[in-house]
Amino acid sequence: MSYPRRRSRAGASAGVLLASVAALFSLGELQAESAAAAPSPSGQTHAAAGVDAAVQHPSTTRVTAAVLSLDGGSGKPLLNGKDVSYDTASIVKVDILATLLLQAQDAGRPLTAKERALAEPMIRNSDNAATNALWREIGGAPGLEAANKRLGLTSTKGGPGPKWGLTQTTASDQIRLLLCVFDGATTSKTDSPLNKDSRAYIQDLMTRVASDQAWGVSAASGPDHALKNGWLQRTASGLWDVNSVGRVTVDGHRYLVAVLSDGSPSMNDGISVVERAARQAVAATTRT
Repeated sequence: MSYPRRRSRAGASAGVLLASVAALFSLGELQAESAAAAPSPSGQTHAAAGVDAAVQHPSTTRVTAAVLSLDGGSGKPLLNGKDVSYDTASIVKVDILATLLLQAQDAGRPLTAKERALAEPMIRNSDNAATNALWREIGGAPGLEAANKRLGLTSTKGGPGPKWGLTQTTASDQIRLLLCVFDGATTSKTDSPLNKDSRAYIQDLMTRVASDQAWGVSAASGPDHALKNGWLQRTASGLWDVNSVGRVTVDGHRYLVAVLSDGSPSMNDGISVVERAARQAVAATTRT
């Protein structure tokens, strides 16, 4: 499967105003890389990239951003926008890998060479075929949800059947997942169920995503960042889900950032929405 190179965002209009920092909350919490009209390997049917404008509905873009400082502070994330459910698209791949690693830990073993050969392209290149295989291995939605109970995610529901990209999640749940992954890099431990080696493995892959994947929350960061992005064009509306999660560094300070969006008229518009939201949310956090 081929993956699209990042396209220019010049002239993209997001049409979104972020809400003011709305709340503090307690911690506890398909990517359409192929624009083919036929069903993807994940079982999700995608509209063609050149979908006729007449088919597209007026943009009703939503966006939610959550930011947590890793360097002190209240230990609670700041939330911009409503903490409602969104399709994960391919950000769920971090959750799938965390589930796989938890299952391997329970079995008292490291990942096999085959599992690593699937996990690396799943995170670094957002490979869908590798994700399909690992989704089946972890037991699909039931396996994901069992792991998420241990990871502290409270509002994430696995996608139906093979459609892992239609997993539903919230920005606050994504911060909870990231905190489990980056535990050990924080001033206050969260007792992540992922052991040190498992956390280090996910972190390493997220810091080495392919160059065409390096957009999203990294727009709010200096050169030191780790991320996973997802994008999905919904067939019924022709509109786009675009999401980005990860760790960013600003002036030597580290933050976990999750930005979820849907309803953008194009992928480029969605990227612009996500990157603007990430910059604004991190800036708001640095002022608190």
